[in-house]
Amino acid sequence: MEIRQMRYFVKVVEAGSIGRAAKEMGLVSSGLSQQLTRLESELSTRLLHRTATGVKPTDAGLGFYKHAQLALRHVEAAAQAAQQARLAGQVSVGISSSAAAVMALPFVEMMKLRYPDIRVRLVGSLSLNLVAMLNARQLDMAVLFETGLPFPGGTLPLLEERMFLIGDRDIPELCSFQDRTIALEDLGQVPLVMGSHIVRSVAEDAFGRIGVQPNIVLEVDSLEILMTIVSAGFAATIQPGAITARLLSERIRYWEIASPFMRRQTVISSISEPEMSPAALAVRVVLRDVARDLVTQGRWPGAIFTERGGRVNLSPHQG
Repeated sequence: MEIRQMRYFVKVVEAGSIGRAAKEMGLVSSGLSQQLTRLESELSTRLLHRTATGVKPTDAGLGFYKHAQLALRHVEAAAQAAQQARLAGQVSVGISSSAAAVMALPFVEMMKLRYPDIRVRLVGSLSLNLVAMLNARQLDMAVLFETGLPFPGGTLPLLEERMFLIGDRDIPELCSFQDRTIALEDLGQVPLVMGSHIVRSVAEDAFGRIGVQPNIVLEVDSLEILMTIVSAGFAATIQPGAITARLLSERIRYWEIASPFMRRQTVISSISEPEMSPAALAVRVVLRDVARDLVTQGRWPGAIFTERGGRVNLSPHQG
């Protein structure tokens, strides 16, 4: 059981409705309902009566509600006591270029709120570059794609991300795509601009599994330049859902690629635990909390947050 599950339950009981509670907390109703079901499963008892008009606590739920209120008050008191001795120091954090599009600002905001005395040095780059910086001890930790390369530090699973086709709606090969999802085998003729890094490896492996040769017309190792080329309508690209946060033009559309192979793992890699300062350990917790919140609130398209015990919280997306 997690503290946030107790908070969710208390809020739902007070609101009398999962939908109303989700709206007040800025969450997706389906994600909140999933968390409540998981809580009931962990406690092996039903806590809520669900009806067409809302929810009411069962007898067990009413007892749990009263104790949860008390427990949350104790948690808040403990947090206030801990904050009296603020963490301080400098922590260097790397974020992959695509993940930075959706999580960099929320991360900075949460750090300012929780740990105003910790000075963060933020680096955005390709995942392979971030791994090199970690190995050189130039970073304390980094949010990056699972590279499969040997790494001496620690790695925590963070997300599984689905891949999307992104391109100008007027590209002839894209005009026939009307649904929000498209089959991988239908992309063989689509002109693509890709990098030479991990996303391309995922894409080429997926195409290879179905015997299709991708039509890569240009290779670019800068995400900013790549997206500029896509925005100009020169070619489409295949990228994770986080990239859609960068889309400013109404001409650019995106489609989820319906393939079990078009997915990638995003992790938090860090220097070894004995080398990490208390401030760095706190920052790593913030990174996970930010990612969880973004997925739960539906702000990280195509992402599945990886809890310690498994995957939860499928983020919705819009095309």
